[in-house]
Amino acid sequence: MLAFRSEAHVERWCEQTGLEQGAAFPLGTAWRLADAWYRDRLSRSWRRRTPLEAQAVFEDLGLTGHFWKLG
Repeated sequence: MLAFRSEAHVERWCEQTGLEQGAAFPLGTAWRLADAWYRDRLSRSWRRRTPLEAQAVFEDLGLTGHFWKLG
């Protein structure tokens, strides 16, 4: 994950590196994703999410589109 100041900054970086742009979203969304993903990670009852459960986390946060599809 890389942090950028703006969409224009992302575009310049992609042009300079020759890499295709992946998903771009605000830092607040990254924070909410980290919270949702790791909130219960240290619990004794923790278990790995199924692909359907992981997809639901993404969709609940508005992370949709090809990049976020899990198959």
